[in-house]
Amino acid sequence: MSDRLPARTLLSTVALLVTLTGCASTQEAGDGSDVQTQALTFLQVKAAPDSLKGQAVVFGGHVLTARRLKDGTRIEILQLPLDRSTRPGYDLTQSQGRFIALQREFLDPATLPPGTRVTVTGEVSGSITLPLDETDYTYPVIDIKQLHAWARSEYVAPYIYPYMGPGPYWGPYWGPFWRPWPYW
Repeated sequence: MSDRLPARTLLSTVALLVTLTGCASTQEAGDGSDVQTQALTFLQVKAAPDSLKGQAVVFGGHVLTARRLKDGTRIEILQLPLDRSTRPGYDLTQSQGRFIALQREFLDPATLPPGTRVTVTGEVSGSITLPLDETDYTYPVIDIKQLHAWARSEYVAPYIYPYMGPGPYWGPYWGPFWRPWPYW
């Protein structure tokens, strides 16, 4: 009986310490500091870009156009979901809309031809309404802090070689159980 009492005491002490540690870490996270616990989604920014000015975002997508303006380069991007490596996806039907990314420093539009996949890290700076076909479209505007243009080799899936089964070149010495003799 006396052997179990110290084990129970030890177990309850460990449980109490774990509980207090959890409370302390919760208290630190909720102290009102500027640590952002959840990233803004594209739909949140699209719904209210003017109320989210100055908020940091990471979006990616498919470049539609890039134009040089007096105050920088305006890039129109079809938003695509990002994977864990912040690479934009491939399926254009997964897009939730378009956005404008502004590069204040010089950026040659020829370096971002249509179809280039990009990841943009920046701040929301409001919105702009521009014509899109026969209607007006309100674009969220992102001031670029960092722009990554993905090289085609970085986002194209590697070629997978098919299974080499029986075929016209399947000879008696190239079967699935063929092994070279040690003296060959």
